[in-house]
Amino acid sequence: MSVNKVRRALLFAPLLMVLPRVANAIEPTFSADGAAIRGYDPVAYFTGGDPAKGDPAITQQYQEATWHFVSAENRDLFAANAQKYAPQYGGYCAWAASRNYVAPTDPNAWEIVDDKLYLNFSKLTHARWTIRARSNIAKADANWPGLLAGA
Repeated sequence: MSVNKVRRALLFAPLLMVLPRVANAIEPTFSADGAAIRGYDPVAYFTGGDPAKGDPAITQQYQEATWHFVSAENRDLFAANAQKYAPQYGGYCAWAASRNYVAPTDPNAWEIVDDKLYLNFSKLTHARWTIRARSNIAKADANWPGLLAGA
């Protein structure tokens, strides 16, 4: 095993112990503290250009999760076209999905590519992901259905 593979394994080993798996399948949407994408408003990434924490009083249910929004207008935009605004891979880390596993995300580690929102585990992971974003997206797209099913 190469030194880089060992380093990667050591870096992600603690994470693998806490990955969100339930009955050998992951939840369709990453949730923390009872809210999808840690309570951040998915529409704000598109309309405001920055992550924004949503209001727990302004919510919408989608993909077995509760989504928070900064305004009723953002909630209504999401309700009308959730697939446009919801992050790819259920809000799980895009880098991890490209490597065939799931990981939680930091809402501040994000990118919009071809009008789709991608989140990553950390800003460092995001920096690595963006170097080959399109290649990573293609790999994650191929891996994602199996990850969701817990394969």
